[in-house]
Amino acid sequence: MSGKFKAIGLVILVMLAFTLFAGCTGSETAPNGEQTAAATPAVESKGEVSIGYVLWDSEIASTNVLKQVFEKAGYDVELVAVDAGPLYQALADGEVDCSVSAWLPGTHSNYWDTYGDDIDLVGKSMEGTKIGLVVPTYVTIDSIEEMNDVADKFDGKITGIEPGAGIMQKTEQAIEDYGLVDYTLVSSSSAGMAAELAKAYKDEEWIVVTGWTPHWKFARYDLKYLEDPKGIYGGEEYIGTLARLGLEEEKPGVYEILGKFQWTADDMSSVMLEIEGGADEEEAAAAWIEANSDTVNSWIS
Repeated sequence: MSGKFKAIGLVILVMLAFTLFAGCTGSETAPNGEQTAAATPAVESKGEVSIGYVLWDSEIASTNVLKQVFEKAGYDVELVAVDAGPLYQALADGEVDCSVSAWLPGTHSNYWDTYGDDIDLVGKSMEGTKIGLVVPTYVTIDSIEEMNDVADKFDGKITGIEPGAGIMQKTEQAIEDYGLVDYTLVSSSSAGMAAELAKAYKDEEWIVVTGWTPHWKFARYDLKYLEDPKGIYGGEEYIGTLARLGLEEEKPGVYEILGKFQWTADDMSSVMLEIEGGADEEEAAAAWIEANSDTVNSWIS
Protein backbone atom coordinates (compact mmCIF):
# COMPACT_ATOMS: atom_id res chain seq x y z
CA MET A 1 0.00 0.00 0.00
CA SER A 2 2.80 2.41 0.81
CA GLY A 3 4.16 2.07 -2.73
CA LYS A 4 0.74 2.92 -4.17
CA PHE A 5 0.46 6.07 -2.03
CA LYS A 6 3.95 7.12 -3.09
CA ALA A 7 2.95 6.78 -6.72
CA ILE A 8 -0.17 8.88 -6.20
CA GLY A 9 1.87 11.52 -4.40
CA LEU A 10 4.33 11.64 -7.27
CA VAL A 11 1.50 12.18 -9.76
CA ILE A 12 0.11 15.02 -7.65
CA LEU A 13 3.54 16.70 -7.47
CA VAL A 14 3.96 16.42 -11.24
CA MET A 15 0.52 17.97 -11.80
CA LEU A 16 1.28 20.83 -9.42
CA ALA A 17 4.60 21.48 -11.16
CA PHE A 18 2.85 21.51 -14.53
CA THR A 19 0.26 23.97 -13.24
CA LEU A 20 2.94 26.30 -11.90
CA PHE A 21 4.88 26.05 -15.15
CA ALA A 22 1.78 26.88 -17.18
CA GLY A 23 1.18 29.91 -14.97
CA CYS A 24 4.72 31.12 -15.55
CA THR A 25 4.35 30.89 -19.32
CA GLY A 26 1.48 33.36 -19.21
CA SER A 27 -1.37 31.05 -20.24
CA GLU A 28 -4.80 31.59 -18.76
CA THR A 29 -7.88 29.39 -18.46
CA ALA A 30 -10.98 30.64 -20.21
CA PRO A 31 -14.47 30.08 -18.75
CA ASN A 32 -14.94 27.10 -21.12
CA GLY A 33 -11.82 25.45 -19.72
CA GLU A 34 -9.61 26.08 -22.76
CA GLN A 35 -6.15 27.60 -22.45
CA THR A 36 -5.75 31.09 -23.86
CA ALA A 37 -2.74 33.35 -24.39
CA ALA A 38 -1.93 35.87 -21.68
CA ALA A 39 -1.68 39.62 -22.22
CA THR A 40 0.52 40.76 -25.11
CA PRO A 41 4.15 41.19 -23.96
CA ALA A 42 5.90 44.55 -24.10
CA VAL A 43 6.91 45.70 -27.59
CA GLU A 44 10.56 44.99 -28.32
CA SER A 45 12.74 48.05 -28.78
CA LYS A 46 13.51 49.00 -32.38
CA GLY A 47 17.03 49.94 -31.34
CA GLU A 48 18.94 52.93 -30.04
CA VAL A 49 19.32 56.46 -31.35
CA SER A 50 21.58 59.21 -30.00
CA ILE A 51 20.75 62.91 -30.37
CA GLY A 52 23.45 65.55 -29.99
CA TYR A 53 22.43 69.06 -28.97
CA VAL A 54 23.67 72.34 -27.52
CA LEU A 55 22.31 73.76 -24.27
CA TRP A 56 20.37 76.66 -25.76
CA ASP A 57 16.74 77.11 -24.76
CA SER A 58 15.57 76.52 -28.32
CA GLU A 59 17.56 73.33 -28.74
CA ILE A 60 16.63 72.00 -25.31
CA ALA A 61 12.99 72.34 -26.36
CA SER A 62 13.33 70.74 -29.79
CA THR A 63 15.61 67.93 -28.65
CA ASN A 64 13.34 66.87 -25.79
CA VAL A 65 10.36 66.82 -28.13
CA LEU A 66 12.26 64.75 -30.70
CA LYS A 67 13.45 62.37 -27.97
CA GLN A 68 9.89 61.58 -26.93
CA VAL A 69 8.80 61.24 -30.55
CA PHE A 70 11.45 58.56 -31.06
CA GLU A 71 10.39 56.85 -27.83
CA LYS A 72 6.76 56.78 -29.01
CA ALA A 73 8.03 55.13 -32.18
CA GLY A 74 9.74 52.42 -30.12
CA TYR A 75 13.36 53.57 -29.88
CA ASP A 76 15.67 53.89 -26.90
CA VAL A 77 17.13 57.42 -26.91
CA GLU A 78 20.37 58.87 -25.57
CA LEU A 79 20.83 62.65 -25.36
CA VAL A 80 24.36 64.03 -25.71
CA ALA A 81 24.85 67.69 -24.69
CA VAL A 82 27.94 69.37 -26.18
CA ASP A 83 29.07 72.76 -27.47
CA ALA A 84 28.44 73.62 -31.11
CA GLY A 85 31.93 72.82 -32.44
CA PRO A 86 32.20 69.40 -30.77
CA LEU A 87 28.66 68.61 -31.92
CA TYR A 88 29.59 68.97 -35.59
CA GLN A 89 32.77 66.97 -35.03
CA ALA A 90 30.80 64.20 -33.26
CA LEU A 91 28.38 63.97 -36.19
CA ALA A 92 31.23 63.91 -38.70
CA ASP A 93 32.98 61.17 -36.70
CA GLY A 94 29.77 59.14 -36.37
CA GLU A 95 29.74 59.38 -32.58
CA VAL A 96 26.12 60.60 -32.47
CA ASP A 97 23.30 59.75 -34.85
CA CYS A 98 21.60 63.08 -35.37
CA SER A 99 20.88 66.63 -34.22
CA VAL A 100 18.33 69.40 -34.71
CA SER A 101 20.70 72.11 -33.45
CA ALA A 102 22.15 73.40 -36.74
CA TRP A 103 21.60 77.10 -37.43
CA LEU A 104 22.29 77.61 -41.12
CA PRO A 105 23.42 78.97 -43.46
CA GLY A 106 25.06 81.81 -41.51
CA THR A 107 25.39 81.18 -37.79
CA HIS A 108 27.17 77.84 -38.08
CA SER A 109 28.79 78.54 -41.45
CA ASN A 110 32.31 77.98 -40.12
CA TYR A 111 31.39 74.59 -38.67
CA TRP A 112 29.63 73.58 -41.86
CA ASP A 113 32.63 74.65 -43.94
CA THR A 114 34.82 72.42 -41.76
CA TYR A 115 32.62 69.35 -41.32
CA GLY A 116 29.83 69.62 -43.89
CA ASP A 117 31.29 67.12 -46.35
CA ASP A 118 31.11 64.46 -43.64
CA ILE A 119 27.56 65.18 -42.41
CA ASP A 120 24.16 64.50 -43.95
CA LEU A 121 21.88 67.57 -44.07
CA VAL A 122 18.53 65.77 -43.79
CA GLY A 123 16.32 68.85 -44.06
CA LYS A 124 14.93 71.88 -42.25
CA SER A 125 13.10 71.46 -38.96
CA MET A 126 12.20 75.16 -38.82
CA GLU A 127 12.40 78.14 -41.14
CA GLY A 128 12.37 81.88 -40.47
CA THR A 129 14.93 82.01 -37.67
CA LYS A 130 17.20 84.97 -36.99
CA ILE A 131 20.18 86.08 -34.88
CA GLY A 132 21.64 89.47 -33.93
CA LEU A 133 22.18 91.97 -31.14
CA VAL A 134 19.06 92.58 -29.06
CA VAL A 135 18.09 95.42 -26.72
CA PRO A 136 14.94 96.40 -24.80
CA THR A 137 12.66 98.74 -26.74
CA TYR A 138 13.25 101.53 -24.20
CA VAL A 139 16.85 101.75 -25.48
CA THR A 140 16.89 104.78 -27.76
CA ILE A 141 19.26 103.54 -30.47
CA ASP A 142 18.20 101.36 -33.39
CA SER A 143 21.43 100.32 -35.11
CA ILE A 144 24.73 98.67 -34.23
CA GLU A 145 26.42 101.65 -35.87
CA GLU A 146 25.16 103.87 -33.02
CA MET A 147 26.61 101.74 -30.23
CA ASN A 148 29.94 103.57 -29.86
CA ASP A 149 28.11 106.81 -29.07
CA VAL A 150 26.44 105.23 -26.01
CA ALA A 151 29.06 102.76 -24.77
CA ASP A 152 28.87 104.21 -21.25
CA LYS A 153 25.13 103.47 -21.05
CA PHE A 154 25.85 99.81 -21.84
CA ASP A 155 28.81 99.75 -19.41
CA GLY A 156 30.96 98.87 -22.41
CA LYS A 157 29.80 95.26 -22.59
CA ILE A 158 27.78 92.93 -24.78
CA THR A 159 26.31 90.03 -22.82
CA GLY A 160 26.78 86.80 -24.72
CA ILE A 161 26.39 83.06 -24.30
CA GLU A 162 28.82 80.11 -24.60
CA PRO A 163 32.20 81.03 -26.15
CA GLY A 164 31.95 78.43 -28.93
CA ALA A 165 28.51 79.46 -30.17
CA GLY A 166 28.23 80.71 -33.74
CA ILE A 167 26.51 83.90 -32.61
CA MET A 168 29.51 84.68 -30.41
CA GLN A 169 31.86 84.41 -33.37
CA LYS A 170 29.56 86.66 -35.40
CA THR A 171 29.54 89.18 -32.53
CA GLU A 172 33.34 89.20 -32.39
CA GLN A 173 33.28 89.97 -36.10
CA ALA A 174 30.71 92.74 -35.51
CA ILE A 175 32.91 94.33 -32.84
CA GLU A 176 35.76 94.42 -35.35
CA ASP A 177 33.80 95.47 -38.45
CA TYR A 178 31.78 98.17 -36.67
CA GLY A 179 34.80 99.40 -34.72
CA LEU A 180 33.20 98.82 -31.33
CA VAL A 181 36.49 99.48 -29.57
CA ASP A 182 34.83 100.46 -26.30
CA TYR A 183 33.02 97.14 -25.91
CA THR A 184 33.89 93.75 -24.45
CA LEU A 185 31.98 90.62 -25.37
CA VAL A 186 31.20 88.85 -22.08
CA SER A 187 30.86 85.06 -22.35
CA SER A 188 28.13 83.45 -20.30
CA SER A 189 25.47 80.85 -21.11
CA SER A 190 21.98 80.96 -22.54
CA ALA A 191 20.56 80.94 -19.01
CA GLY A 192 23.11 83.47 -17.78
CA MET A 193 22.34 85.85 -20.63
CA ALA A 194 18.62 85.61 -19.89
CA ALA A 195 19.21 86.28 -16.19
CA GLU A 196 21.24 89.41 -16.95
CA LEU A 197 18.55 90.61 -19.33
CA ALA A 198 15.81 90.05 -16.75
CA LYS A 199 17.73 91.97 -14.10
CA ALA A 200 18.44 94.95 -16.36
CA TYR A 201 14.92 95.00 -17.79
CA LYS A 202 13.36 95.13 -14.34
CA ASP A 203 15.27 98.35 -13.56
CA GLU A 204 15.04 99.70 -17.13
CA GLU A 205 18.80 99.69 -17.43
CA TRP A 206 20.48 99.60 -20.82
CA ILE A 207 21.69 96.19 -21.91
CA VAL A 208 22.64 94.60 -25.22
CA VAL A 209 22.67 90.82 -25.57
CA THR A 210 23.27 88.22 -28.24
CA GLY A 211 19.79 87.13 -29.29
CA TRP A 212 18.00 84.77 -31.60
CA THR A 213 14.50 83.94 -32.74
CA PRO A 214 12.67 81.88 -31.65
CA HIS A 215 13.32 82.48 -27.96
CA TRP A 216 10.95 82.90 -25.05
CA LYS A 217 12.44 86.28 -24.08
CA PHE A 218 10.61 87.96 -26.96
CA ALA A 219 7.31 86.84 -25.44
CA ARG A 220 8.34 87.89 -21.95
CA TYR A 221 9.89 91.31 -22.68
CA ASP A 222 9.53 94.14 -25.22
CA LEU A 223 12.71 93.74 -27.25
CA LYS A 224 14.09 94.69 -30.62
CA TYR A 225 17.00 93.72 -32.87
CA LEU A 226 19.55 96.43 -33.60
CA GLU A 227 19.80 97.02 -37.33
CA ASP A 228 22.83 95.41 -38.94
CA PRO A 229 23.61 97.40 -42.12
CA LYS A 230 26.86 95.49 -42.72
CA GLY A 231 24.98 92.18 -42.67
CA ILE A 232 27.32 90.53 -40.16
CA TYR A 233 24.53 88.40 -38.70
CA GLY A 234 23.10 87.45 -42.08
CA GLY A 235 19.47 87.36 -43.06
CA GLU A 236 16.74 84.84 -42.45
CA GLU A 237 18.05 81.44 -41.40
CA TYR A 238 16.73 77.97 -40.72
CA ILE A 239 17.34 75.25 -38.17
CA GLY A 240 18.73 72.23 -39.95
CA THR A 241 18.35 68.54 -39.15
CA LEU A 242 21.68 66.74 -39.37
CA ALA A 243 22.60 63.06 -39.38
CA ARG A 244 25.81 61.10 -39.45
CA LEU A 245 26.68 59.54 -42.79
CA GLY A 246 25.26 56.04 -43.08
CA LEU A 247 22.31 56.58 -40.77
CA GLU A 248 19.79 56.37 -43.63
CA GLU A 249 20.99 52.89 -44.58
CA GLU A 250 21.57 51.58 -41.04
CA LYS A 251 18.49 53.01 -39.32
CA PRO A 252 15.94 53.90 -42.03
CA GLY A 253 13.09 54.31 -39.50
CA VAL A 254 15.06 56.88 -37.54
CA TYR A 255 16.03 58.70 -40.71
CA GLU A 256 12.43 58.83 -41.93
CA ILE A 257 11.25 60.45 -38.69
CA LEU A 258 14.08 62.99 -38.88
CA GLY A 259 13.02 63.93 -42.40
CA LYS A 260 9.43 64.54 -41.27
CA PHE A 261 10.28 66.47 -38.09
CA GLN A 262 9.19 70.05 -38.79
CA TRP A 263 7.50 72.57 -36.53
CA THR A 264 6.99 76.31 -36.14
CA ALA A 265 8.54 79.07 -34.04
CA ASP A 266 5.30 79.29 -32.07
CA ASP A 267 5.48 75.57 -31.32
CA MET A 268 9.01 75.85 -30.02
CA SER A 269 8.30 79.04 -28.08
CA SER A 270 5.42 77.39 -26.24
CA VAL A 271 7.72 74.62 -24.99
CA MET A 272 10.44 77.11 -24.06
CA LEU A 273 7.99 79.24 -22.10
CA GLU A 274 6.80 76.22 -20.14
CA ILE A 275 10.38 75.35 -19.23
CA GLU A 276 11.27 78.95 -18.37
CA GLY A 277 8.18 79.08 -16.18
CA GLY A 278 9.45 76.19 -14.08
CA ALA A 279 8.24 73.07 -15.89
CA ASP A 280 10.54 70.10 -16.24
CA GLU A 281 12.01 69.79 -19.76
CA GLU A 282 10.45 66.37 -20.30
CA GLU A 283 7.09 67.48 -18.89
CA ALA A 284 7.00 70.51 -21.20
CA ALA A 285 7.84 68.37 -24.22
CA ALA A 286 5.22 65.76 -23.24
CA ALA A 287 2.55 68.44 -22.89
CA TRP A 288 3.26 69.76 -26.38
CA ILE A 289 3.21 66.25 -27.83
CA GLU A 290 -0.13 65.49 -26.20
CA ALA A 291 -1.62 68.74 -27.53
CA ASN A 292 -0.30 68.06 -31.04
CA SER A 293 -0.87 64.34 -31.39
CA ASP A 294 -1.93 64.53 -35.05
CA THR A 295 1.32 66.24 -35.99
CA VAL A 296 3.40 63.79 -33.99
CA ASN A 297 1.59 60.80 -35.49
CA SER A 298 2.31 62.13 -38.98
CA TRP A 299 6.02 62.17 -38.15
CA ILE A 300 5.93 58.58 -36.89
CA SER A 301 3.59 56.98 -39.43
